[in-house]
Amino acid sequence: MTTGRTTPAPRPTAGALRLVEVSTTRPRSVDISDYARQMTAHCPYLAPSLRAGLTTWTVYRADGSAEAVQAELFHAGTQAAEWLRPVLNRPHGILRCENIVLVGEVPGTRHRDLLAWPHWVLKNLYGPVGVMFGKFYAGEEEVTAAGHRIPAAPASFLPVRAAVRRRDPQFLRATPDLAAALAAADDDGRDVFEHIPTEWTEIRTWARHLLPPAKPSPSSSDRPASPPRSSS
Repeated sequence: MTTGRTTPAPRPTAGALRLVEVSTTRPRSVDISDYARQMTAHCPYLAPSLRAGLTTWTVYRADGSAEAVQAELFHAGTQAAEWLRPVLNRPHGILRCENIVLVGEVPGTRHRDLLAWPHWVLKNLYGPVGVMFGKFYAGEEEVTAAGHRIPAAPASFLPVRAAVRRRDPQFLRATPDLAAALAAADDDGRDVFEHIPTEWTEIRTWARHLLPPAKPSPSSSDRPASPPRSSS
């Protein structure tokens, strides 16, 4: 059983994400079923997860400033990760996946920029305990490392699932320290917030120091996009 805190900081940003649908296998507010079926061709664990009803979706609507929405996405991610940690070593734990879906808009800010920093912080916090975070943007077609095209997502979302230690580090080649931490992941019940700041802006500053050195032409999606100037 984990002892990690699920609310690492006071939340003056509470309310910047409005809950649309609580965790469900069949959300009604976004049409995800066809997309999920198509994605089974690219993820060996997804088809059995869908059949077992272990892939779930929680839908939120943005209702605040860019920085407040980022903070609340981070909070939603910690909730999902802390809920998953105790169950990942149980039967079928490897098949569990909770998806944090973002709908709605923040004027002047793309979903890519809203998800980037929460995703980066969460990956670094939870990779060492074996929880993997991904990110997909509405309407954007992705290309795998092998050059295979995968369908465009109907909504932006952060998937949260058990790390596959023999497979997932290959997706993190641009961030070798993170890849190494994930490959050696072991959940010893630690409080992942024990040695980091408590306010979102300070957490983001802490995570900025974990970025790999910038390259002249960065191409990896592992490196977060720079946050909008309005939320820096």
